[in-house]
Amino acid sequence: MSGFVDEAQLNVRGGDGGAGCVSFRREGPVAFGGPNGGDGGKGGDVWLVANRNVASLLAFRDHPHRRALDGVHGSGKDQHGKRGADLEVFVPEGTVVSDMYTGELMADLANHGDRWLAGAGGRGGRGNAKFASNRRRAPSFAEQGEEGDDQWLKLELKLMADVALVGFPNVGKSTLISVISAAKPKIADYPFTTLEPNLGVVRYNDTEYVVADIPGLIEGASEGKGLGHRFLRHIERARVLCVMVDLSAIDGVDPHEQERVLLHELEAYRPELLDRPRLVVGTKSDSAVYDWDGEEISAITNQGVRELVGRMAALVHGARAEQPETEGIVIIRPNADGARVDRLGDHEFRLVGRQVERLVALNDVTTPEALSYIDHQLKRIGVPRLLTRAGASDGDIIWIAKFSFEYHEEV
Repeated sequence: MSGFVDEAQLNVRGGDGGAGCVSFRREGPVAFGGPNGGDGGKGGDVWLVANRNVASLLAFRDHPHRRALDGVHGSGKDQHGKRGADLEVFVPEGTVVSDMYTGELMADLANHGDRWLAGAGGRGGRGNAKFASNRRRAPSFAEQGEEGDDQWLKLELKLMADVALVGFPNVGKSTLISVISAAKPKIADYPFTTLEPNLGVVRYNDTEYVVADIPGLIEGASEGKGLGHRFLRHIERARVLCVMVDLSAIDGVDPHEQERVLLHELEAYRPELLDRPRLVVGTKSDSAVYDWDGEEISAITNQGVRELVGRMAALVHGARAEQPETEGIVIIRPNADGARVDRLGDHEFRLVGRQVERLVALNDVTTPEALSYIDHQLKRIGVPRLLTRAGASDGDIIWIAKFSFEYHEEV
């Protein structure tokens, strides 16, 4: 079955955490009392949220970047920084999210309200008050804020059209879709001009929906005449059908007979198609030669077009509300703790792991006291032992994230 597949690239970045503060109480004649630096606020998260009123990924074509707000820095008097606001990014139901570079599936947001954490905000840095201990009475350092997650994602929308335009060749489907959406199908006055469905996104008030211009049907299509089966397949999963009959039919077929033939072909192909919400509209009212007691439009003069778009939106809204939900998929991967050592060359190694990378990223590596704290924490989680096993020796360069250190074996 051919489906509506729209693709876009999206860069998400969580907000950076605020930095912790170095501050000391001032108590009367004592210039420096105990530490009272507050913590920085956590950076905001970026969430992808499926929303039934969004029908396309067009919003990401020209603006692919989405970033949450940063956390606020901590300040003195134990005042903690405010957390950065989260950012919700709305995508259509049925959006599949994967890593842009590896293709790994990250989430399948099938239903309205499904949400996935796409870019976690960075942790706020701890103020110097948090580092006070019996051994360290007046810590003169604090943690920097952690950077937010930053990644490129591929978004793929696999969704059939909300509305299928059904009618004989040259009934005006391509012209109508070009008027009510940004789609620009090729239009010509001969049978089977449209050999593939044209898709257009229509916006009406706060509702956005997809209309498919289905190639013209002919009598006998349900039996495979012409390209019948290929065309009818595109209609199978449309939520709403709009049957269009030509009021100026140059081949002399009465519009009521057109309606009868079209509904017969739909029923013969798949009877349940007649149970779908359906509109029947007469086209080319500006040059009508037949009487018609139903709804009429002219895509040339715009007569009745706005009203038709509104009726389609109402039917789509109702059909979406009644449609049973399919189960969405969200992949949750725990962050790897601990550390590992990768050899980069004869005398270079890289320590990899969230724990060790966070230690360096959050602390001021230019401060001797902070370096002493980092060294103590690395020993606590067994990093010197890992380096010894990996073959590191005095003078070798050890990389952690974007920082490098000279290694000295412990005596």
